[in-house]
Amino acid sequence: MYDAVGYLGVAVAVALETIVAPIPSEVILPMAGWKVSQSVADPSIVEPLTGQAWNIPMAVAFATLGSLAGALFGYAIGAWGGRPLLDRYGRYVGIGATDLDRAERWFERWGSWAVFLGRMVPLVRTFVSYPAGISRMPIGRFMLFSALGSLPWNAALIFAGFLVGENYPLIEAALRPWEAVIYVMVAASAVAFVIWFYASKRRRA
Repeated sequence: MYDAVGYLGVAVAVALETIVAPIPSEVILPMAGWKVSQSVADPSIVEPLTGQAWNIPMAVAFATLGSLAGALFGYAIGAWGGRPLLDRYGRYVGIGATDLDRAERWFERWGSWAVFLGRMVPLVRTFVSYPAGISRMPIGRFMLFSALGSLPWNAALIFAGFLVGENYPLIEAALRPWEAVIYVMVAASAVAFVIWFYASKRRRA
């Protein structure tokens, strides 16, 4: 896809990754960085739409546009169909009830900042748009926080792919152990919030 439609392919791949859980950004974004490294090493390899050499700023810009498109789609699904629609059909795109519960707890805990932080957390980045839509978070704020959260994540993985070149699959392997740490942190935060919530209710009673 990158060879066929260049930066547009990057945007489409990232948009799909933002919607469909099994598509890993840890693979598709470093691969865009690899295209940049190929273009630097061999000037005959050019981006097909512009006819110019691949470069990191353009790859990051289109990846972020793709993130916003995917995020807006997820927000619209959450706002239009709500949790019942996602519970019924989410499994077809790799979204389970447990994933949605985790995203909702994350959103309830952090509010608008959940969108910003969630864009930089594997898997959570795919699900956080749905509770934002369900809660009808102001669309302008949602898009702003989505862009601010997606930009550093996209830039870091594309630049990493540029540095490691054809060995870009190593990035996914390097990030995988950290996913477990992130899940533990999210779960611990959710448990701490529940304890605090019930303790506050008891004090008020």
